[in-house]
Amino acid sequence: MTDTPRVALVTGSSRGLGRAAALRLARDGHALAVHYARGEAAAAEVVAAIVDAGGRAETFGADVANPDACADLVQRVTATFGRLDVLVNNAGVTRDTLALRMKREDWDAVIATDLSSAFHLSKAALRGMLRAGWGRIVNVSSVVALMGNVGQANYVAAKAGLIGLTKALAREYAGKGVTVNAVAPGFIESDMTAALADELRDAYLAQIPARRFGRPEEVAAAIAYLASDDAAYVNGQTLTIDGGMVMA
Repeated sequence: MTDTPRVALVTGSSRGLGRAAALRLARDGHALAVHYARGEAAAAEVVAAIVDAGGRAETFGADVANPDACADLVQRVTATFGRLDVLVNNAGVTRDTLALRMKREDWDAVIATDLSSAFHLSKAALRGMLRAGWGRIVNVSSVVALMGNVGQANYVAAKAGLIGLTKALAREYAGKGVTVNAVAPGFIESDMTAALADELRDAYLAQIPARRFGRPEEVAAAIAYLASDDAAYVNGQTLTIDGGMVMA
């Protein structure tokens, strides 16, 4: 690790894809702001793993569904590390049900956490990135944004919105040394997929040409690439990581 490592904030990084992304970025030499909403103990474990490997990391709790909390989170990360170079908007929730049964609060909660937070965090982070003349924003969308999904009107809308936000910000700030891209994971190994009944698991696998679920580390590798100098000419793109399930 260099004397002045780049600093990355990964929201929702106490578990799952966010955890894998934080560990990978730390391995690549970034100092990590490990964000959590409620899983403080799990976030502390991620920090411990990074520190044990010789890196630097700190935990930061925040309810990113709150716009003021987003601005405060970026301020605290910047105050702690002195800068913020990479923002990975990964935090998300689901409130699944058919559209006719969906309560307004279920719609609002998912839009606020999965979409609006990315806007508010990006807005706050961009100020420092523009001053530095370098920055990376990576938004974690989903293949459902490209193909739809039953019972997830709120989640699909939020993830599709992230792709639109990615393109808008990419056009606005590409000339300033800041790139904005998205990843769209498909079915990824998780506690949820591990709990699937065999027949449902087989049905999902049948839709995937690779005939397997992805690994969190495979998504993290794509995020790390988009956050790197190697991806300086990649901007406004959505990279699907889905074993070939969605081909456009």
